[in-house]
Amino acid sequence: MRLSVVGLIVTFGIGLLVALLVVTAQQPVHVSRIGVLSAYSPPAEPDGPQRSSIWDIWGAFWQRMRELGWMEGQNIVVDDRWAGRRFARLPALATELVQLKVDLILAGDEQAILAAKQATSTIPIVMLASLDAVERGFVASLAHPGGNVTGMTTMTAALNPKRLELLRETVPGSSRMTVLGCQIPGSDSPGGQGWEAMQNTARALGIQLQFLEVRAPADYEGAFAAAISERAEAMVVLQCPMNLLNVQRIVDLAAKYRLPAIYSGRWWVQAGGLMAYGLKWPDLGRRAATYVDKILKGTKPADLPVEQPTKFDLVINLKTAKALGLTIPPTLLMLADEVIRED
Repeated sequence: MRLSVVGLIVTFGIGLLVALLVVTAQQPVHVSRIGVLSAYSPPAEPDGPQRSSIWDIWGAFWQRMRELGWMEGQNIVVDDRWAGRRFARLPALATELVQLKVDLILAGDEQAILAAKQATSTIPIVMLASLDAVERGFVASLAHPGGNVTGMTTMTAALNPKRLELLRETVPGSSRMTVLGCQIPGSDSPGGQGWEAMQNTARALGIQLQFLEVRAPADYEGAFAAAISERAEAMVVLQCPMNLLNVQRIVDLAAKYRLPAIYSGRWWVQAGGLMAYGLKWPDLGRRAATYVDKILKGTKPADLPVEQPTKFDLVINLKTAKALGLTIPPTLLMLADEVIRED
């Protein structure tokens, strides 16, 4: 009799466990919908230095998402909209994502962030990279973004004074420099790059700055010729859309006119540029993934402070320096994260 009772209890327990497993197995997995919006084209495996920054940041983002347990086709669906550099398409593409009722929009650049913000005030927007989120009006402040926008801001304009200092150290005694920029949509500042801060640093260093703005690829040759006619001894190339789409053209012109230049990222130096001081782009992608993860798990964008990068790269090309007749100071070589040496 006792064995029968025990057997009954065991049988009941096994049955209950099986029932629970069946019910659990039948529970549908919640699938989140992510909208991706970008002014540019989808990143492909890089086949040239000019594409490495885009590849690095997006590749790092999706790698980190997988590490956090988000798998496309399992618990997330991705609706991506790429404008292919046709910026006028962005408002319509942003509206499409809103109509799809995505849970979150990941905006990959300045123009995409602006279009997404204009399209919705309720769907969370994560900035993959913004030049200056406060200046552009994307957020109220870094600590308290408010609204539905948060994520990463590069604050790249704050790096330009440092670039001036590095360039002056590389070209000792230089007193005239050119800043090569292009218009940032929605920004009144030349190049949208903190022009006033650059001028303050230039005055402290005894440098006269000339700003040259390009609006089309055909403008670059004339811009370099104008810099030389104004006796420019060096150039700061700003990070703006037109420049980023013409990396090799700019690097080749700098070599042609023998004008030492500093750039915003290592891919410029890999293309033959002299030196670069800028962000570690993969870090932006990884950090942006943590924002997406937290928001999809219920955190409100307004409760997530906007982050700024804390790590930067100094990259120097000694082969280019030799071609320009420059000797890089040993102190800079010691500080460099990467030195491309002569073959």
